[in-house]
Amino acid sequence: MPTLRSSSSPSRVSSPLRRTAGGGQRGFSASSSSSVSVPYGDRDSDQASQGDSDSLSADEGSDFEEHLRRNVKKRAAKRPLKTTPVAKHPKKGSQMVCGHGQKDSEPPAIDLFDAVKAAKSDMQSLVDEWLDSYKQDQDAGFLELINFFIRSCGCKGIVTPEMFKKMSNSEIIRHLTEQFNEDSGDYPLTAPGPSWKKFQGSFCEFVKTLVYQCQYSLLYDGFPMDNLISLLTGLSDSQVRAFRHTSTLAAMKLMTSLVRVALQLSLHKDNNQRQYEAERNKGPGQRAPERLESLLEKRKELQEHQEEIEGMMNALFRGVFVHRYRDVLPEIRAICIEEIGSWMQSYSTSFLTDSYLKYIGWTLHDKHREVRLKCLKALKGLYSSQDLTARLELFTSRFKDRMVSMAMDREYDVAVEAVKLLTLILKNMEGVLTDADCVGIYPVVYASNRALASAAGEFLYWKLFYPECETRTVGGRERRRSPRAQRTFFHLLLSFFVESELHDHAAYLVDSLWDCAGSQLKDWESLTSLLLEKDQNLGDVQESTLIEILVSSVRQASEGHPPVGRITGRKGLTPKERKIQADDRVKLTEHLIPLLPQLLAKFSADAEKVAPLLQLLKYFDLNIYCTRRLEKHLELFLQQLQEVVVKHAEPAVLEAGAHALYLLCNPEFTFFSRVDFARSQLMDLLTDRFQQELEELLQSSFLDEDEVYSLAATLKRLSAFYNAHDLSRWELYEPCCRLLQKAVDTGEVPHQVILPALTLVYFSILWTLTHLSGSGASQALSPQKQLLSLKGRMVAFCELCQSCLSDVDSEIQEQAFVLLSDLLLIFSPQMIVGGRDFLRPLVFFPEATLQSELASFLMDHVFIQPGELGSGHSQEDHLQIEQLHQRRRLLAGFCKLLLYGVLDMDAASDVFKHYSKFYKDYGDIIKETLTRVRQIDRSHCSQILLLSLKQLYTELLQEQGPQGLNELPAFGEMRDLARRFALSFGPQQLQNRDLVVTLHKEGIKFSLSEPPPPGSSSQPPNLAFLELLSEFSPRLFHQDKQLLLSYLEKCLQRISQSPACPWGPVTTYCHSLSPVENTAETSPQGCPRYKKRRTEGPARRERGDVSSSQEESLQLNSIPPTPTLTSTGIKRRQPLRGLEEVEEEGRSEPELTQGQPLSGNQRSRFSSPQHFQTLLNPSGPGLGNRLTRIMCAPSI
Repeated sequence: MPTLRSSSSPSRVSSPLRRTAGGGQRGFSASSSSSVSVPYGDRDSDQASQGDSDSLSADEGSDFEEHLRRNVKKRAAKRPLKTTPVAKHPKKGSQMVCGHGQKDSEPPAIDLFDAVKAAKSDMQSLVDEWLDSYKQDQDAGFLELINFFIRSCGCKGIVTPEMFKKMSNSEIIRHLTEQFNEDSGDYPLTAPGPSWKKFQGSFCEFVKTLVYQCQYSLLYDGFPMDNLISLLTGLSDSQVRAFRHTSTLAAMKLMTSLVRVALQLSLHKDNNQRQYEAERNKGPGQRAPERLESLLEKRKELQEHQEEIEGMMNALFRGVFVHRYRDVLPEIRAICIEEIGSWMQSYSTSFLTDSYLKYIGWTLHDKHREVRLKCLKALKGLYSSQDLTARLELFTSRFKDRMVSMAMDREYDVAVEAVKLLTLILKNMEGVLTDADCVGIYPVVYASNRALASAAGEFLYWKLFYPECETRTVGGRERRRSPRAQRTFFHLLLSFFVESELHDHAAYLVDSLWDCAGSQLKDWESLTSLLLEKDQNLGDVQESTLIEILVSSVRQASEGHPPVGRITGRKGLTPKERKIQADDRVKLTEHLIPLLPQLLAKFSADAEKVAPLLQLLKYFDLNIYCTRRLEKHLELFLQQLQEVVVKHAEPAVLEAGAHALYLLCNPEFTFFSRVDFARSQLMDLLTDRFQQELEELLQSSFLDEDEVYSLAATLKRLSAFYNAHDLSRWELYEPCCRLLQKAVDTGEVPHQVILPALTLVYFSILWTLTHLSGSGASQALSPQKQLLSLKGRMVAFCELCQSCLSDVDSEIQEQAFVLLSDLLLIFSPQMIVGGRDFLRPLVFFPEATLQSELASFLMDHVFIQPGELGSGHSQEDHLQIEQLHQRRRLLAGFCKLLLYGVLDMDAASDVFKHYSKFYKDYGDIIKETLTRVRQIDRSHCSQILLLSLKQLYTELLQEQGPQGLNELPAFGEMRDLARRFALSFGPQQLQNRDLVVTLHKEGIKFSLSEPPPPGSSSQPPNLAFLELLSEFSPRLFHQDKQLLLSYLEKCLQRISQSPACPWGPVTTYCHSLSPVENTAETSPQGCPRYKKRRTEGPARRERGDVSSSQEESLQLNSIPPTPTLTSTGIKRRQPLRGLEEVEEEGRSEPELTQGQPLSGNQRSRFSSPQHFQTLLNPSGPGLGNRLTRIMCAPSI
């Protein structure tokens, strides 16, 4: 990034412009880097001009085109008539304090600025009015224009006529900088609010209109434009951001308008040259010498105008662009790049050269998103024209690698524009992008961002599919693609998906290609013909992929949204898109209804292929079965569905079949009776088979593998259909309970039979509950007998699942845990909410033994250390990821039981204590649970956090013993957990004050609850817990720290053994409570605290007792200082209420209340320099029993 130069750095304005501006006293030169010019005749003018030329030559290097240098010529400024500046519309009482203290009338810059800001009047009329005023009084008119730009920068000061005549550039800008309002960082271009929202557009429109209206008059008058350019050039080099930003925008828009004028002049010159040649080529009798002479004069005038325009453009480019395209402010860099792109597009003959293109190429590496985005958009405008691409070959070869790498930009919108740019290069510059370049872009079609994936899909289409499947146009119309071309498209799509091995799901590839190749992907006729062909020469993987492409395209056309996990910024479909979606749904339904039974019949043996084919039914318009009289195809489908269900036992196939049958079992359809009859036939077949196989299992003590597989498959089929259909009339609850009871009693039932049997009983209970809920809603009273029967079934099933928790098979344990979690949540007190009080007899609360077993299961199956993941592509890695998802589901089920009050809230400690150790796997779940628990009960939540730390500490103490406990790595993990718990309290220090104090108090009690062994000088075994407690100290107020220190002193007095040296945990904890530890502590309302003057003296230290009045003053000091008042009424500080007595063992309550001074040996122990003397604030004895007083203080 370039460094900003000081205001005294040499100017960068070109010397031809200086010589032009030097013709009059009111001309602006560039004697400094950020100034308006010195008056004419200044003796330093030539030296400054020479310095500018030297600075420019050294600064530019090879950055500028040679022909622009040669075309810059001296232009004498046309000196305006010397008149007294008069305000156009002076305001009454408008005055300004100048540099010498005089009050001059204020020029009407406010009128021009306010008109542009309001943007209510026509900009052309506004510029015309200014031109009229300028013609009447050139000095006043030019000052009005200058002050308009100054006001647009947000500066309150203005340039007065006196300043204009007597002050140099650097003095004027320095004076304006001093008057700049720096109270806020906002200025018109960045200010918020509706009044400033459109200012930038109006400002740019004003500059554009100004040049347009002046292109035949003032543009070639040496005074206004040249001096305006000098002003903008000086301001653009200012260190004030507002000056630099606004002047750069104005200069670049001025340059853009000049480029348009130069283009028009170029066209006029070419036209004049043609007219001259045509006239000169006429015969002697037809030639008109006067016309030739006028054409020559016109050409000379156009040439002079063009040279002047080129001089102004050169001055702006060298003085502003070359330095501001590297500005520290990204908005300024973006402006420069955006404008140079427009110059190259509009006036390519002069600007589309490598000497200008390099600026865009260099800025492609900019660290700011907006600047890179402007670069890519500028290049898109250039590469979109085949006429311009021939001049971009050198640039492309130089910066191609960078453009290709930007397809992986971390900003999605930048990556989208980069891929679109590469698509233009691919279409308009053949052979530039190699296969190696394209390979890096192919994976982007599977990006999660849909805009990026769609752009990559278009690139893929033009690279691989379009050359082979090109559609030629005949008579301006697109010809229908031939079937052969369509087959070629799908073969190429298959080969890309299969051979690239970039992704496992074709749905994302279909979605990426949908915008550019949607018509090909919606050619379901070609897709189905490829699948149904006998001699298709497709492998097994290709058939599966083609079926997935078919289902994905059908889903995309029917639903109109991308697949799961792909982000799109759209909120909904337009009416036109919804109509297209409805038409596509009708077309695909009409085409696929007759072919779906054929597809199922062909691929019925392959579960991987038949499952997605069954999913097609949910995208159909099922009414077409009735309206188009296609019932015979429905019968064929139901036959194929029954064959598929009987043949397969895979969960995916059974779920798809059950859902397809559920969609058809709608009573509103006229064919419902047929579908219901087919369903009854299928269920009769499955239940009869189940009853027969169950009897064999119950009567026989041994089953072979085939019999076990057959029974398990039948149970899986029934379970899948019981999930979507009510099978209560087949009465599957009793036989399944008999099966499960035998499994519990004997353990001889295989686990593959137990799992679906558990699910069947679970669904039976839920369907019964559904019937009772529906009947209770329609009747006043639900039969109590049915409710009690359901309650008995549910309780018996919970006991059965509880016994399964101790099974040797982990799958049975996890299944029992999941079903238990769901049932306990369903039958919790939440079930009577919403006017269902009649279900109150069904409410069930688990016993303590069941709660304990659920928590133990969580410890054994969830909070275990998994193996390290590899690259994520191997089979073992996929298995570990699936197991992690399963463990997360188990943990989420347990946490829901906590939050809905099914389990005792204290059981949350079993989850919270693993927050730090398993943060990577379950951090989001535990954090959300902690947040919800705090919302339910803040006080109880803080107690649970302390309980979690106590449990961890006790476990570590039992494993390792008290010696060197705080040096173990596990203890460091506990400290990290305590730190996380402390951060969870948030910034509401005053709101959590009583909770944190109570937490410290209970923690101190726990740390000193067990005394050291008699006759031993070792520390208490729980004393190291104080180090964990110190992590919560930053959440305390200063006054609470003092009270806690006194409370700790009281508690330590109970320990009879006196240590030879201070205990380390006590020192650490006291140090965390020391005021020195938190010097930046703030008051409850965020106001800084003031340091208190030390009042302790020798006389105070000698006192052995404290009077009642002094003790009361010490108590009052525990109140936090009154924060800054926000109300007009001052509230009197309320007196403190009574104190709660601290419960302590070993000392009587009267002893604590009296607050006796320390004995001699106690005072020597706690007053030693190594111990409490430097840590405790001597706020008087007897404060330990007043700790809880702070909670009774009135809120502030």
